[in-house]
Amino acid sequence: MSKIRIGIVGYGNIGRGVELAIERNEDMELAAVVTRRHPDSVEVLTEGVEKVRLEDVLSLKGKVDVMILCGGSATDLPVMGPEIAKNFNTIDSFDTHAKIPEYFANVDAAAKAGKNVSIISVGWDPGMFSINRLYSESILVQGSTYTFWGKGVSQGHSDAVRRVAGVKDAIQYTIPVEEAVEKVRNGSEPELATGDKHLRECFVVAEEGADKALIEKTIKEMPNYFADYHTTVHFITEEELKKNHSRMLHGGFVIRTGETGRSGNKHVIEYSLKLDSNPEFTSSVLVAYARAAYRLSEKSDWGAKTVFDIAPALTSVKSAEELRKELINLINKISDNRALVLILRFVKGQL
Repeated sequence: MSKIRIGIVGYGNIGRGVELAIERNEDMELAAVVTRRHPDSVEVLTEGVEKVRLEDVLSLKGKVDVMILCGGSATDLPVMGPEIAKNFNTIDSFDTHAKIPEYFANVDAAAKAGKNVSIISVGWDPGMFSINRLYSESILVQGSTYTFWGKGVSQGHSDAVRRVAGVKDAIQYTIPVEEAVEKVRNGSEPELATGDKHLRECFVVAEEGADKALIEKTIKEMPNYFADYHTTVHFITEEELKKNHSRMLHGGFVIRTGETGRSGNKHVIEYSLKLDSNPEFTSSVLVAYARAAYRLSEKSDWGAKTVFDIAPALTSVKSAEELRKELINLINKISDNRALVLILRFVKGQL
C-alpha cells in the first residue's frame, strides 16, 4: 500500500514536531518541506526530502497528498490557508478563536474551488477540547462548560508577542486561576468572565533601543489575545529566556457540570491533558487529521472542515474491523487471566 505523502509548510517548532510525528506513523512519509528561507539553510532530520521556497510551492502538485500548514495564526495562516487550499489538501492549527468562522469561510471557498479538503483549527484547543465540549454539552444538555488552559506555553500567543514591533524574542505562559478552578469542580456553576479564569504572563526580549513601555502597552491591548486578561509583561535578556524558558510544557482541562432527571442528579465530566511538549503533541494531532483529510479527498468530499465534521475512525491507521474488535470490545485487549481477575473483583464489589 502506498504511503500518504505529507508536505510541511513552515519548519519551526510545529514543523519539526510534524516531521517527528510522521516517523511514528507507518502509513505516512515526509515528501517535502516548504519554507520562506533559502532551502539550503533548512536542515531537516529526514534524508532525501525535497525542500522548496514558499513561492515555488506549486512545483509540488502531484508530489504531496496533504500539506500541513505550520504558520502562525496572527498573520501567516489568514493568507497562507486559503492560498494553499486552492491547490492542495491542507491541515492547519488556526487558533484565533474569534476569527474561526471568517477563516473557515475563506478556506472553504478556496478548497471547493480547487477540489481539495482543508481541515482547519486542528490541535488540542481548538481541536480535542472542542470535541469534548461538544460531547459533554450534547450529553448534559443543561449545565455549564468551563475550559482552563495551563500552566503552560501558548504557541499562538507567544507568536503574537514576537510579532510586536521591537520584540526580538518572547514566550507567553497561560496560568489558570486556582480559585476559579475549585469553584467549578465543586459544582457551583459560577459565572466567570474571560479574565476571571486565566492570567497571562509574558517574558520578552526587546531589541536594543526599543520602546519597552510601548511594547508592553501593545501586548496588553492586543485584541483576541491579551486585552480581556490580566497580563503581566517581564523584560529579560536573551540568555535568561534560553536558560529558564526553553521547555514547551502545557496542558489544561474541560469541565462540564450539569443535571439529569427530575430530582436534579448532578454530574461532572472532566477531560484533561498534561503535555511535556506542546508543539510535539499538537503536531501529532495535525498528522492524525492529515490521514482523515486524505481519506476524504479520496471520496471527493471537498471543502473546509473542522474536527466536528470528522468521524473519529478517519483519523486512525486501523481499519474499521480492527477498531470494532480492539477498542469497542475492550475485553479482547486484556489477557484471559487478567479479564478473569477483573470479573471476579467486579462480582465482589471491588470495582
